[in-house]
Amino acid sequence: MVKLEGKVAVITGGSSGMALASAKLLVKEGAYVFITGRKQEQLDEAVKLIGRNVTGVRVTRQISTTSTVCSIRSSEKRQDRHLVRERWQGRAVPLGEITEEHFDAAFGLNTRGTLFTVQKALPLFNDRGSIIMTGSVASVKGFPGFSVYAASKAALRSFARTWLNELKAGISG
Repeated sequence: MVKLEGKVAVITGGSSGMALASAKLLVKEGAYVFITGRKQEQLDEAVKLIGRNVTGVRVTRQISTTSTVCSIRSSEKRQDRHLVRERWQGRAVPLGEITEEHFDAAFGLNTRGTLFTVQKALPLFNDRGSIIMTGSVASVKGFPGFSVYAASKAALRSFARTWLNELKAGISG
C-alpha cells in the first residue's frame, strides 16, 4: 500500500514548477490531487502529465479558491484533506526602489493569498489533515534586494506557528 492512499491534496499553482513536482509525487504516493492554475492550457497539460488521480481547477481573481473548495466538496473522493500552498512571487528590488505595487504584489500572493486560501479550505479538513506552506530561506538569510519577498515568507512562518496553536485548541472560527 502506498503512503497516501485515501488522501486528497489541494495544490495551489499546481500546473508548473515545484507545485507540479509536488503534485506528481503526491499522486505517485497514492493521493488524489486537485491542482489550481490560472492558464487553462497549462493546467490541462499538467493534468495530462500527471496522468491519473488529478483534477485541474482554473482560478482567476473572480473564480478563486471558492471554486476549488466547491470542486473538492462535490467530489467526496477521499477522507483526509491536505492543502499545499505553493504559489509565490519574488524578485530582487533594492530598498530604495521598492514600490507600493511591488509590496502589494508580493504580500498579496504570498501572504494574503495563503491566509484566505487556508481560511476557505478549513471546512474541508478533518483531524488528520495538513496545511503545507512553502517558505524560503530568504526569510532568515537576508539576501540583498529580497526584503519584501523575505518578509512575506516570514509571515508564513508566523501563520504556521499561530495556526498550529489555534487549531490544536479548536479555535478556527
